[in-house]
Amino acid sequence: MKLPHREKAYVPIAKVRDYLLAERHPKGWSKAKLLRALGHDERTIDIIIQNLLDIAYSQEVSDTYESRYGISYVVDGFLQTPAGVSVRFRTVWCIDNDGERPRFVTGYPH
Repeated sequence: MKLPHREKAYVPIAKVRDYLLAERHPKGWSKAKLLRALGHDERTIDIIIQNLLDIAYSQEVSDTYESRYGISYVVDGFLQTPAGVSVRFRTVWCIDNDGERPRFVTGYPH
């Protein structure tokens, strides 16, 4: 199954800037270290966002679960890096109870 409403998926810029690339974030620091070591930084936020959207659009959902916020979908794919390395990356998208746009929640090497 593909991510429902995947053509409407979005990645908040703050989620990338203040989480995936934030080396001082209590939960995101390890992701930031890896992404930065592979050449990503504040100048490549648009590239990261496009890669995440490409994963959401093209890959199959591997798992789903419900929370109080809505239904979350796990989608695995490959994140391209400026260093020329493709990193297997698990993404999680949530469609909120009151919406239909998949919102990027988190991602990590898988």
